[in-house]
Amino acid sequence: MLKKHSVPFAVVATLFLLAKVFTYQMPLVPQSLLKEAELNTKIALTDSVKVQEEVKPQSLMAQLNFADETLPLGDKRVERKMKKILAAHTFQSMQTNVLHQKAAKWFPVIEPILEAYGIPNDFKYLALVESGTAMGVSPKGAAGIWQFMPGTARTYGLKVNGKVDERYNLRKSTIAACKYIKEMYRGLESWTLVAAAYNVGDGRLRKQINNQNQDNYYKMKLNRETGGYVYKVISMKQIMEHPKRYGYKKERVLLAYNGE
Repeated sequence: MLKKHSVPFAVVATLFLLAKVFTYQMPLVPQSLLKEAELNTKIALTDSVKVQEEVKPQSLMAQLNFADETLPLGDKRVERKMKKILAAHTFQSMQTNVLHQKAAKWFPVIEPILEAYGIPNDFKYLALVESGTAMGVSPKGAAGIWQFMPGTARTYGLKVNGKVDERYNLRKSTIAACKYIKEMYRGLESWTLVAAAYNVGDGRLRKQINNQNQDNYYKMKLNRETGGYVYKVISMKQIMEHPKRYGYKKERVLLAYNGE
């Protein structure tokens, strides 16, 4: 009689133990799933923050450059100077579209010549700085689109005499300017310094570099005109590439023969 009841009792006991074990282990599955879900959420949030950081718009200073050579970020003096010169070239200050009109006329001629000589496209803006608002002869005798002195013009292949002055010939004077720029770059090895040297003269800029033991244009102490020259060139670039941002009503005009 004892044997007959012992078998069912053993079966019931076994089932009871299995039920206890199963009940004990059941909560572990949801807990592991919750932990996994929590981890995935954290990863997703981290990735989302990274994406937001990547698409965060750059500051104005971070966007500015000349020939892919950037301005020193975090330099408050440079930033103030850049903003001041930019403000001087807005439509509110200039009250004219003459710069955009000249760009539309000159750039299609200038850009392919710069490319042929391996000179950055940004040098086209030097022409606007040099003679964008005037085409006369400077007090020192510089003239034409690229404002060459007579002697420098002749050195680089232009005819300047009583009958003809090729400084006013856009194509020929641009070729001369490219030769001059190319020669200066071989010694200075910085397009920003070349732009500054175009204003003050190669020899004078080299002397300042040696005297100051400094070859960063933005940190050099230069005369007022040369010290603001590259800032003016960058300002020209900005108002040509983003006219509406600076109050000009016209769209971009013929900028980028090379698909810029």
